[in-house]
Amino acid sequence: MRISQSHNPQLSTGERQDVAHALLWGCLTALLLLIGIFFGSNHLKYFDAALVPYTGACVFAAFGIGYRFAMWLRRPPTRKYWFQGWRIFLRPARLAGNIVRFGQLLLSDFVAQRFIEKRSHLRWVAHWLIAWGCILAGAVTFPLSFGWVHFESLPSDQNVYQAFVFGQKISTFHLGTIQAAITFNILDISAVMVLAGVALALFRRARDRGAIAVQQFAQDMMPLLMLFAISITGLFLTASTHLMHGLDYGFLSILHAVTVIFTLLYLPFGKFFHIFQRSAQLGVQFYKDEGARGEQATCIRCGEAFASRMHVEDLKEVQKALQIHYELPQGGHYQDVCPECRRKSLALAQDATWREQGTRVAQTSLEMEGIWRSRL
Repeated sequence: MRISQSHNPQLSTGERQDVAHALLWGCLTALLLLIGIFFGSNHLKYFDAALVPYTGACVFAAFGIGYRFAMWLRRPPTRKYWFQGWRIFLRPARLAGNIVRFGQLLLSDFVAQRFIEKRSHLRWVAHWLIAWGCILAGAVTFPLSFGWVHFESLPSDQNVYQAFVFGQKISTFHLGTIQAAITFNILDISAVMVLAGVALALFRRARDRGAIAVQQFAQDMMPLLMLFAISITGLFLTASTHLMHGLDYGFLSILHAVTVIFTLLYLPFGKFFHIFQRSAQLGVQFYKDEGARGEQATCIRCGEAFASRMHVEDLKEVQKALQIHYELPQGGHYQDVCPECRRKSLALAQDATWREQGTRVAQTSLEMEGIWRSRL
């Protein structure tokens, strides 16, 4: 088997093209958000100028997310499986069934977060609380910050509020009702959910020696600390308003703004980016389903089926794009060998190496012994 990775003289040019492509998508994403803010707020009529720092951080985050997502899709493995997943999903003969399957995956992986439950029930509860706490907070905070949602009281009755979305009235409610309590305290509810999830996550990490051994501060602890800071400072604002007659409200609002803006700036670069990468995982299931229905690849050594033919051929194309060559000397490809036979081949190669080394050591010992005997 020949394993090599050739050097492409045009690699630097390709990298520059990838960066230019990603910059274009990053700018386009930020521009689309600015256009959405402008028109969604009725030409900035309902945009609150006090929220400009939040909006600026959101625009930067949009640019970073668009840039990094585009760079991620430029990688040959990601690009291959991303477009293959869409091609399989949009196939006319299976489109209706795929839409139903997509709804099932959405309920299972997005709503219920069941993909985490397979690892640990405690991890699943923590992840579910953090995920839905953040979703609720984002569903309220971003539209309010962009001027897409606003509230007005009736001029004739200050106890009646109207909710507007994109300038259109969608509901009316009275103060003191359950709807009003949920509407005006939904951020506090989401903060409590996030804090509970963060507490469970830290508890698990403190007890799980495996997690302790591999965790990194920037990737594992920093996101939890930022979520904790946002949630606790948000609850401080509520406590200052309702329990302390506005004590230090100005300082707390600035502190809360700093934590939110810092998290938004961190969003495209840290672990939070997996939120956007997770969307590609839904297409992976369609890819697996299609592979299970199609032709299976058989091992050229033992003749047993071990994977879908589609996946094996795609893997060969990805390796070729990466300038990695796994062709076998006698013809064929190393990817046509099943994992079990690969392990056997590796064990046989190691055994042969040890035998060769042992023979050399024995020969060297005999030669040294002969030298000493001749001298004596």
